Amino acid sequence: MKFNETFTKVFFIILLLLCLTPWIPAPAALVGGFLFTLILGHPFPKINGKMTSKLLKASVIGLGFGMSAHSALQVGKDGFWLTVCSITITLVLGWVFGKMLKIPTRLSHLTASGTAICGGSAIAAVAPAVGADEKETSMALGVVFLLNSIALIIFPFLGQLIGMDDNQFGMWCAIAIHDTSSVVGAASAWSEEALKVATTVKLARALWIIPVSLISVLLFRSKGKKISIPWFIFIFVGTMLFNSYVNVPLFTETINPFLFLLSKRMLVVTLFLIGSSLSIESIKEVGFKPLVLGIMLWVVISVLSVCAILYL
Repeated sequence: MKFNETFTKVFFIILLLLCLTPWIPAPAALVGGFLFTLILGHPFPKINGKMTSKLLKASVIGLGFGMSAHSALQVGKDGFWLTVCSITITLVLGWVFGKMLKIPTRLSHLTASGTAICGGSAIAAVAPAVGADEKETSMALGVVFLLNSIALIIFPFLGQLIGMDDNQFGMWCAIAIHDTSSVVGAASAWSEEALKVATTVKLARALWIIPVSLISVLLFRSKGKKISIPWFIFIFVGTMLFNSYVNVPLFTETINPFLFLLSKRMLVVTLFLIGSSLSIESIKEVGFKPLVLGIMLWVVISVLSVCAILYL
């Protein structure tokens, strides 16, 4: 193995470990991952995707150890109709804007689904349901991941500019940011309360993958297609119930808080991995029209949701 390859791998691992410390905020991890790959290249490109997916799910499950089931139920009720309306509006506008931009229907539907529900997870679930090919899927994923990265960086700034409180910002992140990783990343950069609100609403929102996938099968007449179910969300609910109702001092005072803190830091590691998967080439491959569609949907849902949260 060449010296440069060894150095790159060791440096990459060191940065991953640093992301576990309180010194690296979520936005810095995302940008740092991108800059690392841009300058030195990615030393582990083949396993990056699998690592990211597994770490994200494990981190989300671990967040349940710091959350109250009663509070989560109340937050879920507060965000239910906002979730239903935002998903419906996004999917309809995705079709309308897609026709305006003359984008293939499957690609516009994938992009709208990712924007409406939970980014890459929704696209991965809906793609086989509509019979999308690899190019359409990768383009939709590219749009969503790029906009997620931007949202993670600018949302805390915009939230402060607007004057949002913890609950409002957490709700806004869950509705207006696509992917779960970027939602919890932006919310964790704001406050722990915002993180809890954002995680609860976002995971409840992610369950809409199931009905949207079923509707997609009917719309595109894709018989015999499998529906992907985000099972890790149910495990998250289990850890949250455990934290809420198992009153053993060893867990409530020591183990649960540790697992919650570790999960928050693992999310930062996940964001570093996501940033490292981005590249100039992948951004170029997205294409102009799909990117315009993604931006249009993102701006509309961001503005509508912030107005609803602040004024309704």
